[in-house]
Amino acid sequence: MRDSNLPEPELLKTVLQPLLEDFQYWFARSRSFLETEELSFMSQHEQSDLLTQVKKAQEEVNTAKMLFTATGGQVGIDMATLMPWHQLVTKCWNVAMRFRSQQNSWQHKDDI
Repeated sequence: MRDSNLPEPELLKTVLQPLLEDFQYWFARSRSFLETEELSFMSQHEQSDLLTQVKKAQEEVNTAKMLFTATGGQVGIDMATLMPWHQLVTKCWNVAMRFRSQQNSWQHKDDI
């Protein structure tokens, strides 16, 4: 999978930089969503807990990106760090899909 023509720092910049930007984007969207929407299928405590997890992950990603930038792309990130972020993004996507599905079903009921 590794392009042997790319030096290690360039490979990190090619793969890790866009990945960190994606995490920043999705956590920002998730945070905004959780701060503005009332989710009838989650308790307030569950929603607040998920929001807290997103805020913590945002801080971690921002720190990782700052270190990555400060070192000129010389620092990688362990998979043990990335996997919880990926799992949290997936969890947020699932919550958003359930919310949209619920919104759509309510709209269809209104149309009848």
